[in-house]
Amino acid sequence: MLPTVSPNLWSVMPAAIESDPVPSLTQRRSIHILGVGGPGMSAIASALVGMGHAVSGSDVVESAVLERLRSEGVVVYVGHSPDNIGVNVEALVVSTAIPEGNPEIIAARARLLPVVRRTALLPAIAAERRTIAVTGTHGKTTTSSMLALILLGAGLDPSFLIGGELRQLGTNAKWSDGEWFVLEADESDGSGFSIDHEAVIVTNIEADHLEFHGSFENLYRAFERFVASTSGPVVLCADDPNTARLARGMKAITYGLSNEATVRIVGLEGSRSGVDFTVVVGGEELGQVHVPVPGTHNALNACAAIALALQLGVSFDDCVMALATFGGVGRRFEPKGDANGIVFIDDYAHLPTEITAAISAGQDGDWERLVVVFQPHRYSRTQTLWQDYADAFEDADLLVLTGIYGAGEAPRAGVTGQLIVDAVAAAHPEQAVQYVAERESLAAVLASELRSGDLCLTLGAGDITTLADEILVLLNQGRAL
Repeated sequence: MLPTVSPNLWSVMPAAIESDPVPSLTQRRSIHILGVGGPGMSAIASALVGMGHAVSGSDVVESAVLERLRSEGVVVYVGHSPDNIGVNVEALVVSTAIPEGNPEIIAARARLLPVVRRTALLPAIAAERRTIAVTGTHGKTTTSSMLALILLGAGLDPSFLIGGELRQLGTNAKWSDGEWFVLEADESDGSGFSIDHEAVIVTNIEADHLEFHGSFENLYRAFERFVASTSGPVVLCADDPNTARLARGMKAITYGLSNEATVRIVGLEGSRSGVDFTVVVGGEELGQVHVPVPGTHNALNACAAIALALQLGVSFDDCVMALATFGGVGRRFEPKGDANGIVFIDDYAHLPTEITAAISAGQDGDWERLVVVFQPHRYSRTQTLWQDYADAFEDADLLVLTGIYGAGEAPRAGVTGQLIVDAVAAAHPEQAVQYVAERESLAAVLASELRSGDLCLTLGAGDITTLADEILVLLNQGRAL
């Protein structure tokens, strides 16, 4: 019997730490951040330092992110210890992933320091600027990054806080003197929807994080309430049925390939070097755009950023110039290297629609073979969505699946990567699929399987991101081919 979804998955998740009140950020504070090396927490640290606060933080392993934070002025500790909470620290910031029993939380509680969740701190940061919220199931990190780059290029000196690193800037957050703040608003637990904002982009709405929202309709209503609370421009994707549904009930600027879009993409062409398209508004061609990252989804992300920027008075020419320099975002179709005629690209895609988009971008490169390696993310998500992956890999020449990256979840009986293998095999019996259950075995298997002319595309939100580096080491050592 195939596994079924528990009617109350959220009940088996660890209880989240309740947030204490957030200290006022209008005066200089000394703040310690637990798990500061993560994408969300490192962005918070960078923003707080830019605001003039004294920031320290800790994480379990050394990383390039910690080195960057040190260069920005953050005091960083490797390992968790009560001693990391300095005598001047006034508040501890934690994420929902940190258990209450962490020694630094215990130390902070003993000193009666406020323990503040990241999600409670974000509204206080956003309150200091005119906030543009970018949200949606897919594409919000790239869209936020493109918009921030456009506003920077236009001389508006924006602040931004994003879930991925803008590769050309080497950071995921910056606090500046300009009036605008570009914020990636997370829908996963509804916390991003508590932020006051003046403008909003919604890229799309699909069924995800239902362990929190309970049903798709609840998720949709959460988006609807958030958009309705926007005091200024609302930008929605005309190509996504659910954001198009939102647009029908309110005054909004829409964008996309659809003939119904306010800001339309026409003449779309893709290649290994990126996408080119023309923007049409009200029947008038504004001009051509080149974005040096491939994929139709990136054309849509760019169009969303253009649509919002135009509402802020940015010229179309400034949009074009900024997007032409876009260097991409970490883990979003990120080149990892090449060896023996094999090219490696890594992408965060872990939901079916994201996977289809990443593979489509790979197809634009006209490679001899497109070899896709996928690591499912979370047992709960796999248990809920395994059948939805059946068609996502259809255009891969070879699909290699590995075991599930739990992301802190305990394994569930009968829930493995084999579920997705079986779904793909049933829908596309002719497709070449391999299942390598052990993540540790992947590099050796791929090093012997790959050949000159291949694009190896690694997909997933877990530690699959290091696989390309592991394979490159083997290839460069001459252990394969």
